[in-house]
Amino acid sequence: MAKTKRSDFISTGLVAQNRRAHFDYLIEEKFVAGLQLTGTEVKSLRLGHANINDAFGIEKDGELYISNMFIAEYSNKGYASHAEKRDRKLLLKHKEIIDIINALSRKGATLVAIRLFFDEHGLAKLELGLGRGKKLYDKRETIKNRDIDRKIRLAGI
Repeated sequence: MAKTKRSDFISTGLVAQNRRAHFDYLIEEKFVAGLQLTGTEVKSLRLGHANINDAFGIEKDGELYISNMFIAEYSNKGYASHAEKRDRKLLLKHKEIIDIINALSRKGATLVAIRLFFDEHGLAKLELGLGRGKKLYDKRETIKNRDIDRKIRLAGI
């Protein structure tokens, strides 16, 4: 019987990252939330099969959910599996939920997924950013500042 290498599994650390979040949005506040997941979703995350580039937070009946987050189907599943792009409940403290819902009611506010990781206890966590969409001139300013910082770094070395 062939054994699988344990190094293929992610026990702690980064699973997926949304690199465009800071480029497309001006992040004002960050939150770390737990996720309500099924067993096959956790196993698929341990293999690193997730994508959060299009994920965003929504409010339903006073609770927060992450929508459009892709977790691939687990290949060694039995009879039960999960939907790849379903709304998954975010586990936050009540005060944080109220603060986020109030902020989302403002015009232009968005709850964006920044990174998905396993913490030191092996629990799946999602870092969320509460922010506003940037205009085109803001994005140009970001690019300009990044280029200036790169030139300064290279000149100092």
